[in-house]
Amino acid sequence: MNIKEKIKERAAAIHRDIIECRRYLHAHPELSFKEFNTSAFLKEKLKALEIPFHEAGGTGIVAIIKGKKEGTRVIAIRTDMDALPITEENDTTYVSTNPGVMHACGHDVHMASLLGTATILKTLEADFGGTVKLLFQPGEEVLPGGASLLIRDGALENPKPDIILGQHVSPYLPAGTIGIRSGNFMASMDELFVTVHGRGGHAAQPQDNIDPVMITAALLMQLQQIVSRRANPLTPTVLSFGKIEGRGAINIIPDKVTLEGTFRTMDEKWRQEAHLLIKKIATESAAAMGGRCDITINKGYPVLYNNPGVARNTAALAKEYLSGDKVLEVDAWMASEDFASYSQLIPSCFYLLGIADPQKSSAPSLHTSRFDIDEKALQLNTGLMAYLTIHLLNESAG
Repeated sequence: MNIKEKIKERAAAIHRDIIECRRYLHAHPELSFKEFNTSAFLKEKLKALEIPFHEAGGTGIVAIIKGKKEGTRVIAIRTDMDALPITEENDTTYVSTNPGVMHACGHDVHMASLLGTATILKTLEADFGGTVKLLFQPGEEVLPGGASLLIRDGALENPKPDIILGQHVSPYLPAGTIGIRSGNFMASMDELFVTVHGRGGHAAQPQDNIDPVMITAALLMQLQQIVSRRANPLTPTVLSFGKIEGRGAINIIPDKVTLEGTFRTMDEKWRQEAHLLIKKIATESAAAMGGRCDITINKGYPVLYNNPGVARNTAALAKEYLSGDKVLEVDAWMASEDFASYSQLIPSCFYLLGIADPQKSSAPSLHTSRFDIDEKALQLNTGLMAYLTIHLLNESAG
C-alpha cells in the first residue's frame, strides 16, 4: 500500500471521530484570547495521541511530531481557535451552547481538521523523516492577532519551519475541492477611527454652527478619491466605513461625529502612502470647513503572501491526492488573515477548503448566524494536509 492509499484509508477510518470533534468545538465556542476550554480540549486530544506540546501565546499550543526516518526539514501547520460574537440561528444538535458566541468563520473546522491530520501523521511516523509543528493559535479575529503572540513566544523557532501551511473554509467552493492562489492572496487590514469636531447648536440656525455632519459627508466623498484617483487601478484597494455616529436630533446639530472603518490593499508600500493620504485629506478637509478632525489608524495584519514555489508544489500534490479538477485557482480575496504574519517570515501556502454542499451553489456566508458546512470536507482535508506535509518534508520550498 503506497502512502496515498495509507492516508486515505486512515482519513476514512477517523472521519466520524473528526466530525464529532468538530461538532463539540462548534457547540462550545469561545471568543478571542478566551479559548480556555477549547485549549483544554485540544490538549486532552494531543495527550491521547501521545503528541508532546507546550503552551504559547496564552491559550495557544505548539505540538511536535517527529518522523522516524532521517530528515532535518520542518513543516508547520496552523489552525486558529477563536469564535465570533454572533448569536447562532441554526437548528442542529451541535448548535452553540454559549449565548452570543458562534464559530461562524470555520475555526472549529480548522481545529478538527488539524487534529485529524495529527492523528494520521502520528500513525505514519515510520513513513517520513523530519519534524511537523502543529500550531493551535488563539485570537485570529481581533488585533493584535494571535499569530504575533505565537511568533513572540518562539513558535517559529527551535526548530524553525522550512514551510508553513494553513487553510480557510470557503462557502463559495463545493466540498471536495480546494482553492489556491500564488503570490499576494489576502489583503492587509487597518482599522480607522475618525472624530470630526464642529460646533453644535439649533438646526434652525445653521449659520451659527460648524456642522460636523456636513463635514463628515464631504469627508467621506473626498476620502473615496484615494481609491478612485490615487491608487494604482491594478492594485486592489478598499476603503470602507461601516459606522457613523452623530448623536444629534432632527433639530440638533451635534458637536462631533465619529466614524469607524477599514483600509485594505495588496501592496505594502502603497499601504503606507495611503495612511498618510487618509490623515492629510481628513485633517485638511475638516479645517477647510471650519472644523477639526482627529484620526487614528491601527495598523493590522499585513498582506498574506503565498510563496510561489510552495504554492506550486502544494497545488501539484493536491492534484495527485484529489485529482486535477478538484484543485482550483482562485482570485485574490480582500478579507484579511493573521496567517499573513507567518507568511512574511516563512515560505507559506494558505489555501481555501470548499465546504459547500455540491448540490447547492454555496453555503451560508462566513460571519453569519446560519453558517455551517458539508462535513464531507473533513475527511478530504485531514488526509490532504497529511499528504502535503509528508511530501513537502522532502521537497524544496521553491
